Order: sequence, then C-alpha cells, then structure tokens
Amino acid sequence: MKNEQEIVKTIAEDEWMLEVLQAAAELELPDWWVCAGFVRSKIWDVLHGYSTRTALGDIDVIYFDEENCKEAQEKGYERRLNRAFPGLPWSVKNQARMHEVNDLPPYKSSVDAISQFPETATALGLRLNGCSEMELAAPHGLTDLLTMRIRPTPAFRKDARLMNVYEQRLLTKQWTQKWPKVEIVPLQGMA
Repeated sequence: MKNEQEIVKTIAEDEWMLEVLQAAAELELPDWWVCAGFVRSKIWDVLHGYSTRTALGDIDVIYFDEENCKEAQEKGYERRLNRAFPGLPWSVKNQARMHEVNDLPPYKSSVDAISQFPETATALGLRLNGCSEMELAAPHGLTDLLTMRIRPTPAFRKDARLMNVYEQRLLTKQWTQKWPKVEIVPLQGMA
C-alpha cells in the first residue's frame, strides 16, 4: 500500500467498514467523518498481513455543528447508531464543543479538529460524499500511517501538557504489541 487511492480501495473492499460509513452517513450530520483508529487500524492490519480485524476500542464519528453543542445531542446520535448497527462501540462527538473538553482554542471544522488529534498516524478521517464516493482526510499526510510510525502532531509537540497526554497514550494503547512493525519515533529525535 503506497498512496491514498490504495487506502481508499482497501477500505472500499471491506464490507463491514462500508456499512459503518453508511450508518454514519445516514445521520446526515454536518461536516461528519469516521476517524482515528477506524482508519489506522485497518491499514496497519493490512500492512501486517492480518486476516482478522484488530478490535477497536471505539468507532469515532465526529461532526461540526456550532448551532447545537449539547452533549445530549451526541448521545442521541449514538443511540440511533446503536439501533441501526448494534453491538459496536460508537462514540459521536461534535467538534464545535470538543475544544473546550480538550482545553484548546476553538476548532474551525472537523478536519481542523482531526489535525489536532494526538498522533499523525491517527489524524485521519473517512466519509462518504453525496455521490457515495469515499473521501479521506489526512491533514498531516499519509507517510506515518503507511510507514507505521507513531509521532505526535504539531499541536501536541508544542504543548507540555499535551505531550503528557501523548506519552500516556503511548503507554495505554499498546500499539507495538498489536502491530509489531510499528515504530514509535523517539521524542528527542523530533524537530
């Protein structure tokens, strides 16, 4: 796997992932994406030659709606997804309010929020556009995803508090145990 087209093709051939994307699309949320581990895990599973999907802690569905920033609205969307596609760990978050939760400046859009996820290889989103074609957002590019490297996004590198969050994620996520070819880039080696 070498580029965006091959990533999209790989995911388009995964019936389960298409069903998840379709379920999210049916919510008709503004500026929506299914993101993070949903995308990264599939690609790393393929690059490792796994025939079985690595379990996901959650399926992150994000959107951007400044008109209704109530957490109750998000929970309602999660209930709808659970009725449509039960038994999955749905997590729906409006990025118009998540900057407050993360103690960051306001995000401008869902892709802006994705760009400020902790790791570059996880700062990814997928959605179906109006023509049911798949769209991939990768604000930090695809190199770290495809070369299986973990490093913090620029937002996390420049803030000591966020670097602590990043380092805690390295301990709890256990990426190298799940995917042994993954390399964690040493923090001292970053510019």
